[in-house]
Amino acid sequence: MDLGDAGPGRSRPITVRVPVEPVEAAVEADAVDAVARTGNLVVRGPLFGVAAQDDGDGPTWRVIVAITLGCPQQARDSLNSRLWFRAKDDADGPEERRALLAAVTRLETERVDELAVAGTRFRIVRAEEYAAVGDRGAMEGPRPTDPEPLVPDWSRASRGPEVDVALVLDPEAPVTPTQVAEQLALRDLCYTGDRFPHDVRADSRRAMDLHPDILLLPPSFTVVEQSTNSWAPVSGPHASAHSARRSLDFALTWTWPRMRGLIPIDAAVDVDARTESAGDGTAGQAADLAEYAEAATALRAGRVNRLKFRGTVYQIARTRRLLRWGPDGPEGPRPSDVNSQDPVRLHPLLDEDGRIVSHD
Repeated sequence: MDLGDAGPGRSRPITVRVPVEPVEAAVEADAVDAVARTGNLVVRGPLFGVAAQDDGDGPTWRVIVAITLGCPQQARDSLNSRLWFRAKDDADGPEERRALLAAVTRLETERVDELAVAGTRFRIVRAEEYAAVGDRGAMEGPRPTDPEPLVPDWSRASRGPEVDVALVLDPEAPVTPTQVAEQLALRDLCYTGDRFPHDVRADSRRAMDLHPDILLLPPSFTVVEQSTNSWAPVSGPHASAHSARRSLDFALTWTWPRMRGLIPIDAAVDVDARTESAGDGTAGQAADLAEYAEAATALRAGRVNRLKFRGTVYQIARTRRLLRWGPDGPEGPRPSDVNSQDPVRLHPLLDEDGRIVSHD
């Protein structure tokens, strides 16, 4: 079958590449070991982003808004802003600017999941987030071969790589044996059971026919909090385990002390649990802040992936995402996907020269 002939219900052939280079081989061996340790999967739900395809790109798409957003409208709003700023700052003349602003106008009033502007297709894309768990329900943590900085940078100004930066979605790219095994195992992933509404289950079954193939996105790392019978996310997905640890460090020293009244909300940005635990506050307040600072210090003791603080266990979890693929590319939002907000105007009006239109 020709690669371009895949139709509804028909899967593309998969090219398997056996890793031989030492680092790749170590990553593959690590993946095999992970299956033995954490053979079960839990599905958290859909995430959304934006992908683009230029004329001549063939079957490939590139991610331009990370597939980490909680609802389709957040992705549409991100595309709205992206096109508006392109019209304002980077348009190649009035004609292109008019086309960009026409797309922005639609995004301000309609739930549009695909647009074609100036030779580029933009699509809101949908992925399923899931994680591996062990026999006792513990979520998989970072693997030994997951990238880590040689010298961890804990500064607040530090900016590590963002999720999905420069990510190209290529359904024809060769995959390793463990990746193809995971793809094949997930082809039949479908929402079942009465706890899901009928339309959600129907859309899930339909997706297996319309988008039968699976692409695995790069892993992400999330701080999760253990409750009685489950794990709940504390932070959004990060591109590396260290970035997730740094977000927990920031929560312990900066965010949570302010949320819990230990540091004034309007305190200077450089005020945190470390600076205030030795300050002039009350003894009880200083002791509380010292507890937060000590937990953050313990987090910095090495590649710490599990931390107990005030009776709660926090873990750096390795989360995964799958994206369904059909004859026309990546899956978009399903009719049953929930939007948390309506389309609105996000930016001022522009004229065809890229100048903001004043209403004064």
